[in-house]
Amino acid sequence: MKIVKRVYLGLILLFLYVPILVMIILSFNGGRSWAQWGGFSFQPYADLFANKRVLNPLIVTITIAILASLFSTIIGTLAAIGIFSMKRKPQSMMMTLTNIPMTMPDIVTGVSLLLLFIFLNIKRGYITMLLAHITFDVPYVIVSVLPKLKQMNKHSYEAALDLGATPIYSLFHVIIPEIAPGIVTGALLSFTLSIDDFTISYFAASGSNVQNLSTLIYSSARKGIKAELFALSTIMFVVMLVLLILINRTPKSEKAKNA
Repeated sequence: MKIVKRVYLGLILLFLYVPILVMIILSFNGGRSWAQWGGFSFQPYADLFANKRVLNPLIVTITIAILASLFSTIIGTLAAIGIFSMKRKPQSMMMTLTNIPMTMPDIVTGVSLLLLFIFLNIKRGYITMLLAHITFDVPYVIVSVLPKLKQMNKHSYEAALDLGATPIYSLFHVIIPEIAPGIVTGALLSFTLSIDDFTISYFAASGSNVQNLSTLIYSSARKGIKAELFALSTIMFVVMLVLLILINRTPKSEKAKNA
């Protein structure tokens, strides 16, 4: 049975990662067509960073990911503190509302935001894409921060107030240092989700000239994929991999520190 399980696991890993490996190899293809190997070359990467049609969506992607993770981390952290301070029934209701956006298909969220922007007569573009990313990032930050709040000593905040600290001082010097690993995890997760998102970005900026990397790759794939897009996808994969490693290492570092 162990051999069967290992073979089954190996097949799944091959199915998941062989296409990514092929993409990485093709990103170094020096030939004119990706269907034919033309020798190892860094030319696709040089073409990538010389192509303004790709660089502009890259800038949009990075800036939106940074801003969305920043704002969603602030909003999500404050929301998590507020939810944590509620009584059991309101807290349970708020957690249900928080979990709904994470369980809904992205297309539902994207269409809903599109209808909202149309109803409010908001011109779709960079701002609407940013607002959409903040909207779907906030629940993930809340879910990341709440467990750290539950692990925190509830009396630390009250003790700080009894010793003369103001609520704001206690927030920044007592609560936030205790829940910092959850905040960092939520920020990295929201940054990763923002870079990776396609569906919500597509609907949030529909009808405008604003594109991020995911919408650019989607539109380019219909016309024919060039080697520079393989290079772009490889860079995105490496960035995501590094961020996911950081996210997974944060809780382990905290456990080692507590031990």
